[in-house]
Amino acid sequence: MSKTLSELEAIYHRPFFDLIQGSRQIHGEYWPENEMQLCTLLSVKTGGCSEDCSYCSQSSRYQTGIERETLMTTAEVLPYAEEAKSNGSTRFCMGAAWKGVRDGDSRFEQMLETVREVSKLGMEVCVTLGQLSDPEARKLKEAGVTAYNHNIDTSPEFYSKIVTSHSFDDRLSTIGAVQRSGMSVCCGGIIGMGETETDRLRMLEVLCGFDPAPESVPINCLMPMPGTPLEDQEAVDVFELVRLIATTRMVLPRAKVRLSAGRTRLSREAQALCYFAGANSIFYGEKLLTADNPSTNKDLDLLRTLDLQPQAPFTTPV
Repeated sequence: MSKTLSELEAIYHRPFFDLIQGSRQIHGEYWPENEMQLCTLLSVKTGGCSEDCSYCSQSSRYQTGIERETLMTTAEVLPYAEEAKSNGSTRFCMGAAWKGVRDGDSRFEQMLETVREVSKLGMEVCVTLGQLSDPEARKLKEAGVTAYNHNIDTSPEFYSKIVTSHSFDDRLSTIGAVQRSGMSVCCGGIIGMGETETDRLRMLEVLCGFDPAPESVPINCLMPMPGTPLEDQEAVDVFELVRLIATTRMVLPRAKVRLSAGRTRLSREAQALCYFAGANSIFYGEKLLTADNPSTNKDLDLLRTLDLQPQAPFTTPV
């Protein structure tokens, strides 16, 4: 459902308790079960990326200490997927640090084979492989990908201050190919990169204009990585994070709102407040690509404390 910036600002700037009370009501209408989607993210090709995303430790343009690795084989990936399933994850996400994929490339064919094998495990399969066009999107869909992650990161106006090696429109072009293929769109952004609250709402305005709407919206808090241009950024105010989650839940009620990177900097109480405001998905496992994440035991303990159950795969059609 499209929303204007002024409409989003009116929601976002409500008195805090009115805002989260409203978002909780919407959450209860669309997600009545006390469930949390558990997703596991694996970097299947780490480092050596040609892009210059200012937040990313995997860019070859920065000295971050991340070693360039080759694409993992299907045989190497499968044990991680099997372990993720045994730990309770219902979505397995695979990320590759490169500009994009091209039909006919040997690495793309290898990824397709990996997707086919992982999909046999009965989990949802998500990949984030950079830019792609219609032929690649169709083949990924046929291989078993259920969702493609391609974040827009921030507002159209702020984007060029974070990335110069591709444009905001390039991101939208890939998302269009994903939508045409029939894969679900997983698309969100990162806060804490120096953007304004207005930039965050402009990002949300773009997401609200997607047709169909995003199946899931990851909200990442920047994890400042040594060696990147954003290594000295301060942590996001937790109440600004909660306001954004609550606003997202209200305007994209059917989306899974994923509390993604940055949870290691949040207390248990702050995470619980995010869940109350409408977040119903997390990345589960001790590593997110190259950043730390809470341990599985800590996550399960918090979920038990909050009486939240792991969500089964494919419970809500998009």
